[in-house]
Amino acid sequence: MQRPEVRRRRTHLRRLVLAQLGVTSLAMVIAYLLAQSAGLKAVFMGALVAFLPHLFFVYRMGWLRNSPARGNRSVQLFRAEAGKFGLTVALFVLVFVTAPPSNPALFFYAYVAVVLTHWLTPWLMPGKRTND
Repeated sequence: MQRPEVRRRRTHLRRLVLAQLGVTSLAMVIAYLLAQSAGLKAVFMGALVAFLPHLFFVYRMGWLRNSPARGNRSVQLFRAEAGKFGLTVALFVLVFVTAPPSNPALFFYAYVAVVLTHWLTPWLMPGKRTND
């Protein structure tokens, strides 16, 4: 039996992931129109560099488990955010050293678009709105 809090969190995360996939798909269509298959690859890599650290953060915070992670929440948040930042830096280095994108502008466009999708979160998670 899942706790209501975990179920609500999973629903919110699912909506956010779907929004990120939608933004990525839209960016891929635009990239294909601008730069054909090279643009698709650049957009895909940019979206992946944005999405994987987000997934790591969600995992480290314990938001997908039935029982929430124990311990000090602020320390847990700091560790998850530090890991997310480190993973982001490592992925940027990995991409630009091993397979530099043919169109860096589209790479960063996709990265920023997926990262800024979090700003849609208030609209993706309807619920009680209070002015407290």
